[in-house]
Amino acid sequence: MGVVMKYRGRVILQSDLPFIRALIDEHPTASRRELSRELCQAWNWTQPNGTLCDMVCRGAMLALERAGHIALPPIRFKPHNPLAARSKPKLCEIDTTPIQCSLKELGPLEFRLVRRTPLEPLFNGLLEEYHYLHYAQPVGAQAKYMVFAGERPLACLAWSSAARHLGPRDRFIGWSREARRRNIRFLAYNSRFLLLPWVRVSCLASHILGRMATQVPRDWERLYGHPVYYLETFVHPDRKGTCYRAANWIGLGWTTGRGKASNSHRPNRPRKQVLGYPLHKHFRRFLECL
Repeated sequence: MGVVMKYRGRVILQSDLPFIRALIDEHPTASRRELSRELCQAWNWTQPNGTLCDMVCRGAMLALERAGHIALPPIRFKPHNPLAARSKPKLCEIDTTPIQCSLKELGPLEFRLVRRTPLEPLFNGLLEEYHYLHYAQPVGAQAKYMVFAGERPLACLAWSSAARHLGPRDRFIGWSREARRRNIRFLAYNSRFLLLPWVRVSCLASHILGRMATQVPRDWERLYGHPVYYLETFVHPDRKGTCYRAANWIGLGWTTGRGKASNSHRPNRPRKQVLGYPLHKHFRRFLECL
């Protein structure tokens, strides 16, 4: 059967088009959202946690319409999109008294998931104010952590879905293109790590990263219904990434400096070092064979 298009990992065949057209004809009063949910249910197109992939499905149906393969009902209304006009997070008031002691003197650390909690605005504001890259909304699957000693926040870490194409990582794993497409969800990307500037505790950053290696897989499975076998991050060329190496992350090489929106072979951003952290000794077998 001829392939009409590939959209976010979903292959749509020529033989699928009559079914989609019939689905639209059978629901003449349905909205585009309702049609996407009907198609997801018919195809059993779900995320690992059982949630319908209706947003991705709407994108696929829109792409089919723009290519002239189907005709969707008119748009009934255009809802406000907060992602298109997102205001910068505001810094909340916080105690900035210096914390300077040994890791042992700091006492027990608490790792809190703060997404969709009253602490999320504080998390966003701290990254916007004190991280050199500022705050950026994580993409895809995501987790936001704040690390506390008592009631004093020490650090913020953001995790999200991994980049689909990353040469040094893909060569290190050794997976095929099909395996990467199928199993990219088993990777998590550390997009932000902020140790608050008034915190001066030797070895704290690498200790936090070591704890994250057990915390993230456990929470990811609970949140998204599947495990994580590998962690990754990028380090800007102006920074050394010493804490990652101290936590046994592996340097894999450098990015090309071309983002996913690049239409040429020329770099359009700084090249960054790629670091990885396998979470299982058989991670290659899992990522290639799952």
